[in-house]
Amino acid sequence: MRIRATVAAVTGALALSALAVPAAQAAGDTPSKADFLAAAQALHRAASGNTAFTGTTAAADEPYPLAVTFSSVKVNSGKPIVAGTSNKVTVPVTYKVTHPEDLDLNADNVWMDVYIYRGSFTDTNAPVLIGDDWPTCTAVTTTVANCKGTIDILPGEELSNADATTWKAAGYVIDWNDQDPFSDDIDITKVGYAEQDKLATTKLQRYSKLTVNASPEPVKKGKTITVTGKLSRANWDDNKYHGYTGQPVKLQFRKKGSSTYTTLKTIKTSSTGTLKTTVKASADGYFRYSFAGTSTTPAVTTAGDFVDVK
Repeated sequence: MRIRATVAAVTGALALSALAVPAAQAAGDTPSKADFLAAAQALHRAASGNTAFTGTTAAADEPYPLAVTFSSVKVNSGKPIVAGTSNKVTVPVTYKVTHPEDLDLNADNVWMDVYIYRGSFTDTNAPVLIGDDWPTCTAVTTTVANCKGTIDILPGEELSNADATTWKAAGYVIDWNDQDPFSDDIDITKVGYAEQDKLATTKLQRYSKLTVNASPEPVKKGKTITVTGKLSRANWDDNKYHGYTGQPVKLQFRKKGSSTYTTLKTIKTSSTGTLKTTVKASADGYFRYSFAGTSTTPAVTTAGDFVDVK
């Protein structure tokens, strides 16, 4: 798992005697992304059990509620997040925060983030993805700020095929109020906390690849052209690419000198993701395959493969 850029923040949260200390930190290991999330989730439990912390008062052993709300949350500019098998994927997250006038969102002792998760908001074991770095905020007024952060994903380390689904966004703010987060003597009632669920949704998809080859080339007019190819997609369980079976793919043709492709036929991929069909040679032009995509896999279209018809 990755280490968040601000490792100190992780350690501080885990030092709260009122919160559960993750096993990795207890063992003296460097705090990880999982440790950081466990700390935020521990505050969630301390603040409200299994419900969103939106009350106006706090019990003697709880953090007090901050009057903070998130709005206009957009993950990856509203587009699905697409990840392959190994390369790190970083996508933007933008949002607006409304807060008390005396709360400085950029202060060192104020921790704030928007993350995505799948499953139940009340399940502290639900898969969660966050950014490596803290977000930054720009004041619009004394009580409103525009903020931007990132979601960072390492497919080879933290994804399984079950993660190709819809994820939800949630946000939180922790105000330590000048207390030392590294101290073992934290007064939790002086810690401000706010959280908000159902801020936005985003899809996480498995990267797709598509190939095409039209042959023979050149070919005599009226003769048969065989067009082959393969549709494959990332498998996050073994970090390899496998053929996407039984998927409809369009064979399209663009005559030389034209800018428009026309669909000739639709065929389905084989049990190994391969494609093969034939057409009669009629004119010089480009053949391509086009896949419309599914909920778990993005659309993909090949470049045109030129065939010279004699």
